[in-house]
Amino acid sequence: MSDDRKYRHRGYQDSGGDSGPRRPSGPRPPREGPRGRGADQEKAVVFRCKHCGERELDLDSIGVGAACRKCGEALHSCSQCAFFDTAARFECAKPIPARIVSKKAGNDCAFYAPAKTFDLTGTRGAATPDDARAAFDALFKK
Repeated sequence: MSDDRKYRHRGYQDSGGDSGPRRPSGPRPPREGPRGRGADQEKAVVFRCKHCGERELDLDSIGVGAACRKCGEALHSCSQCAFFDTAARFECAKPIPARIVSKKAGNDCAFYAPAKTFDLTGTRGAATPDDARAAFDALFKK
């Protein structure tokens, strides 16, 4: 290390080759199922339209020309696929041969799999002030 550099602290313009562990190159492994908070809880796994949120019941009916019942958006498209990954090559986790330009338009990709999510529509009703009062009373055993 030469003394003519303005900043002499360790690490500044070092020519060391090893900067730590690196992420392996290549496509990411596909997700097995939905992730996030509550992933270990018993919730129904469903397919929802990414455009309007409409719940699709029959996953087998999502063919090449399938469209959403509510908004008419194509369901067999890149944006609705489980392998859609904006950080991957051609924005797909699978090895597709060419980039598909429109991610919202319907296509006939052989790797398509519907993106599944948890059904978060609960059956709990809206809380009323009486519920809050009852919870407060139960807390202090009034």
